[in-house]
Amino acid sequence: MPRKMHFAQYLMHGPTYHSLAMWRHPRTDRSYDWRRPELYQHIAQVCERGKLDMVFFADFNYIFDAYQGAPDAALRYAAQTPMHDPIPLLSWMAAATSRIGLASTLAVSQLHPFYVARLFGTLDHLTRGRVGWNVVTFANRHETVKGYEEPAQHDARYDRAEEFLDVCGKLWQCWEDDALQADADSGVFADPAKIHRIDHDGRFYRSRGPLHVTPSPQRRPVIIQAGASGRGRDFAARHAEAIFAIQPFVEGAASYYADIKSRMVALGRRHQDCKILFGVQLFVAETESAARDKLALHNSLVPLEGAVAHLSGALDTDLSRMPLDTIMQPFEATRSQGVVDMYTRVAGKSLTLRDMALRHGRSVGFPQIVGTPEQVVDQLEAYYERAGGDGFMLTMAYAPGAIEEFVSLVVPVLQKRGRLRTEYRGETLRQILGEDD
Repeated sequence: MPRKMHFAQYLMHGPTYHSLAMWRHPRTDRSYDWRRPELYQHIAQVCERGKLDMVFFADFNYIFDAYQGAPDAALRYAAQTPMHDPIPLLSWMAAATSRIGLASTLAVSQLHPFYVARLFGTLDHLTRGRVGWNVVTFANRHETVKGYEEPAQHDARYDRAEEFLDVCGKLWQCWEDDALQADADSGVFADPAKIHRIDHDGRFYRSRGPLHVTPSPQRRPVIIQAGASGRGRDFAARHAEAIFAIQPFVEGAASYYADIKSRMVALGRRHQDCKILFGVQLFVAETESAARDKLALHNSLVPLEGAVAHLSGALDTDLSRMPLDTIMQPFEATRSQGVVDMYTRVAGKSLTLRDMALRHGRSVGFPQIVGTPEQVVDQLEAYYERAGGDGFMLTMAYAPGAIEEFVSLVVPVLQKRGRLRTEYRGETLRQILGEDD
């Protein structure tokens, strides 16, 4: 039997995801307003019909403003802005579905672990055990609390995230399994002897506890990570149950997969304890020529200046004064070191600023896979076998039609080849991710 693939759908609560062409693409359905919850309910239902593992919201709490020192270009070209908060959508999507996993990014910066533990404990109840949390460490340097000390160094932010997760974990465990009794005859709702304070007093956080959320179906959300730096990989290898990775070249994907899995084993975890999903952007049609026409149209709609502004924002580095034909060399970025590495260090590829920016503006480094349903599956299988990954994170070039085309055209071929489940077996997101272990 061939190994089954895991699939997730990448989302943002905004007009563009990875593609700067998305908001203006003629196939993006204007009747589905990105600000309204009905769009996301529809997408979740389509993904559930296709038996995907989960939908996944990325999120940013700032507007890119590195390019020319201003947010103008990001706003002009909708470079992952505006961005509404995705967390409220999880409950809306849960109400319209029953099996698909529902995950969102939430940054640990300037939040207290108690609030986050309470939030995701509540969401796990509301989704009946289908929630996941993508843990990120970045901060919005424009909106800060006076007196709050934000770690300046990249690795120090991960030190803080380690403690953040430690506190959340203690809070999620402070109720014993049988603490909630709800015994109307005796009048005892909960046994206080089975609900414990945590009395945490650490380097970054103090929390007495206990959490005032009852144990949820999963006890804790599925932990997701997307860190690509060395420190980020250590964090992911220790904590993540799913990793979203962007690798534009299969050689880099294979290296990344082997590295993460070896780090996991060194920490005493099993290979199957964490699923690594590589990002892909698909263009599928009944004929190869029609699929290539889709690709060409999409790529032609990406504005070069917007792409450079987008890349500048991702790296927190103003690239506006650099000639477009400059060959990009490895450098230390103040944000998203993994983005630099994947473009400049992977597979010996030499990219100009123009090439790098356009790749970023089209798909943020996701490989673009093009062809008929059978050709698309051939390419997915080849990437899957060469990279050694566990599956794929899908990003849309237009919404919501791209995911509908994947489900109607590609999913049947995947299922026929034994690469994708035909029915869910697990009830919770953690169980769904582990169905084929």
